[in-house]
Amino acid sequence: MTTVAIIQARMGSTRLPKKVMLPIHDRPMIDHLIDRLSLARGVDKIVLATSSSPENDELAAHVEGLGIAVFRGSESDVLDRYYQAARQNNADTIVRITGDCPLVDAGVVDQVLSLHSAERNDYTSNVSPPTFPDGLDVEVVQFEALAKAWRNASDEFQREHVTPYLRQEPDFKTGNVAASEDFSSERWTVDEPEDYELVSRIFESFPNGAHFGWQEILALKNDNPGLFQLNSQYGRNEGASMGDGQKLWQRAKRVIPGGNMLLSKRPDMFLPEHWPAYFSKAKGCRVWDLDGREYVDMSIMGIGTNTLGYGNAEIDAAVMETVQAGNMSTLNCPEEVWLAERLVELHPWADMVRFARSGGEANAIAIRIARAASGRDKVAICGYHGWHDWYLAANLSNDKELDGHLLPGLEPKGVPRDLAGSILTFEYNDFPRLKALVEQHDIGVIKMEVSRNRGPEDGFLHKVRQLASEHNIVLVFDECTSGFRETFGGLHKKFGVEPDMAMFGKALGNGYAITAAIGRREVMEAAQSTFISSTFWTERIGPSAGLKTLEVMEAMRSWEMITSTGTEISERWVQLGKQHGLPVSVSGLPALTSFSIGSANWLKYKTYITQEMLKRGFLASNAVYVCTEHTEQVVAEYFQHLDDIFATIRRCEDGRSIDDLLEGPVCSAGFKRLN
Repeated sequence: MTTVAIIQARMGSTRLPKKVMLPIHDRPMIDHLIDRLSLARGVDKIVLATSSSPENDELAAHVEGLGIAVFRGSESDVLDRYYQAARQNNADTIVRITGDCPLVDAGVVDQVLSLHSAERNDYTSNVSPPTFPDGLDVEVVQFEALAKAWRNASDEFQREHVTPYLRQEPDFKTGNVAASEDFSSERWTVDEPEDYELVSRIFESFPNGAHFGWQEILALKNDNPGLFQLNSQYGRNEGASMGDGQKLWQRAKRVIPGGNMLLSKRPDMFLPEHWPAYFSKAKGCRVWDLDGREYVDMSIMGIGTNTLGYGNAEIDAAVMETVQAGNMSTLNCPEEVWLAERLVELHPWADMVRFARSGGEANAIAIRIARAASGRDKVAICGYHGWHDWYLAANLSNDKELDGHLLPGLEPKGVPRDLAGSILTFEYNDFPRLKALVEQHDIGVIKMEVSRNRGPEDGFLHKVRQLASEHNIVLVFDECTSGFRETFGGLHKKFGVEPDMAMFGKALGNGYAITAAIGRREVMEAAQSTFISSTFWTERIGPSAGLKTLEVMEAMRSWEMITSTGTEISERWVQLGKQHGLPVSVSGLPALTSFSIGSANWLKYKTYITQEMLKRGFLASNAVYVCTEHTEQVVAEYFQHLDDIFATIRRCEDGRSIDDLLEGPVCSAGFKRLN
């Protein structure tokens, strides 16, 4: 009878890449694991089972150089990799050890093997339930049982983690070795940089190399408890319940302030600890995460960038043609001229255009030009207009000045104090407040969103236009969000009010980076009196995508489609609320619609909705940014699942605890919607 210890290891760890080859005492971590495992008396042979991915070539070559057999198999189907490794090495009994356990204890391995043999088990471990420190996990399985699991296990989790099927199926005879007391909260595995630091320090504490046992490590902790706080923020087997996206998010927060570039895409805004966080591909209204799971996006659709769906074939083809022809050169791209002419054609009041690649940039460009044209510094604003100094300056005089403009609680740290008083705010539809600002201050620019959650009342926009004209103020409409969703162009066309400048973004390139500031000639020419210039505003992909996007939009009349679908979704939310006795209110443009439930537990309900819809294959929260790929069938399936969830929320309103249903923290309050 041959007992083979199979070490499961690879270089592509999501949280700590290449961890098995990280140095400890000038030797790779995998060397220490092999040294310690080789001390087990019951093990006849050690084999490394890694994947056939080229990134594991270095690991395989190194281990073979140590005289250890290596088997290479499937990257994702680890159960198959294990089975094939065991079969190839004629194993009767298999000891499963993972590469993140360099402190594996030979005595514990022999203890588990001894019980396995004495009880003639199919499967024996020290993890069912765990009582040993995390990092000393040992699983022993007979080849026949492994073969049965290999034939019958169909669940993705069972294939990836090798032994769940063996633990779950009642037909197997199983056993467990327990420690003298419960040490399962101890974490001696290596998944995070803090784990690696702790384990390295442990090895440094024992100069005799592999010859120290786990109880000696416990004694070390008693003498130096502070050392073991290095990784205390992580729980046992944390990675087993985390997808690759969640693991990568943990890694991202170490190297990117805040974790990513956009607040709206942070997992805490949706479902802390469970949101997939990253995507591998997207098409239509569907998104695939890093684990290959497919979701229907009934959420924010790239933060409203893709009104024509992800990966529109015509737009992608136009972009690929541009890529093949060359994206940058010393000369200018002609597409920017053609796109400028098209935008002017759609907005006859405008004469000239400047392009950028983000909404914040377009807003900053517009403010610079408008101030230059008016000759005055002070700006009256309403709504959300980006992250630049000019906008955050509103909070220098009063740190709550922007609270009603989508982003509450912003601290203007890093914004020069000298900008205090340059930005003054007014609420939408509050014309008396705006008029008072104009009368009391030397306002040069009025900058506002045309509409967000509701439309103008009592001729509000027309009054603003007249006020700006009477006082020689440059009126700027920020249409980065609202453009091309309800009309073919700016939303201001619907209300019959013409600004002096307008910005477009998000939907203009259907997922490709292109934004525009358009305006009257007498205003836009002021750009020549100041310095506004950037290298990548001259790249070719954005304008090419913009031209084709406008062409596809016009052919489909996409603004009508998404407005109709959004109106239906809004109405069905309200109907569903009435059906379950829940006070549902909706807000936003039809194509940027959202809902809320009038309850003190609303944020918890919102989290619960996301949690349960994710299980059912939907990226969903309380908002839907509609695209043309949101078909009747997609919407119907979405509401079918939402119906069950609303029924549960009704029971929670009647006394059931919503806290008992949540599987993680409550989502962040996030953006405050503008009323």
